[in-house]
Amino acid sequence: MPGSVEAAKAYHQQLKGSPAEEYLKARGLGEVADQFGLGYVGSALTGHEQRRGMLAIPYLRPAGGANGAATIRFRCIADECVKDENGNFLAPTRKEDHSSHKKWFGKYWGLPGDVSRLFNTRALITSESFVVITEGEFDAMAWESVGVPAIAYQGTGAWKEHFLPPLLGFETVYIIADGDEPGIKAAEALAALLPNAKVIILEDGHDSNSFMHEHGPKALRERIGL
Repeated sequence: MPGSVEAAKAYHQQLKGSPAEEYLKARGLGEVADQFGLGYVGSALTGHEQRRGMLAIPYLRPAGGANGAATIRFRCIADECVKDENGNFLAPTRKEDHSSHKKWFGKYWGLPGDVSRLFNTRALITSESFVVITEGEFDAMAWESVGVPAIAYQGTGAWKEHFLPPLLGFETVYIIADGDEPGIKAAEALAALLPNAKVIILEDGHDSNSFMHEHGPKALRERIGL
């Protein structure tokens, strides 16, 4: 998307000391913020004014370096949505409440005219014989933080047929199912498209990020037999 490289670089430079950095640390993802070029929209570039105050998640390309972004997704981290009445962050162990702005946008806001994409496609050129698929960028970051190559898609309606061919060369594709009925159904539907897929179901109510936060990195790796 035009301007993504410039924006990714600008917003990453604004991350340090920002509410986004505080939010990422609360989710246990502060150590991978640089790896993924995560940023904060404090001073917004022209055309991004409505994204001010959001977390910036660039979709980095394998050959693009730290700021080689194909696009950016923006995520709401407003206090009224992500903190409780005592000022404590809800995620990753409790559900956030973004209902106040849901009629305008959900938790995420993309760039105008953008299409559904896979997050962290750099994981597709790993030397490992396996890769993990999650539904959501934070969960992919959680796996990467424990040394496991992982990609993410943007929700059940965002999966595209052309995402499949790059996955066929792996010995095993671990599809991580959130510990609820919709998550399990989505994982099973995706697994039906891949002959090398294995569905891994997390504990009730958990996604990858919350599971890692509660049980630790070792336990997350053990879920796929590492």
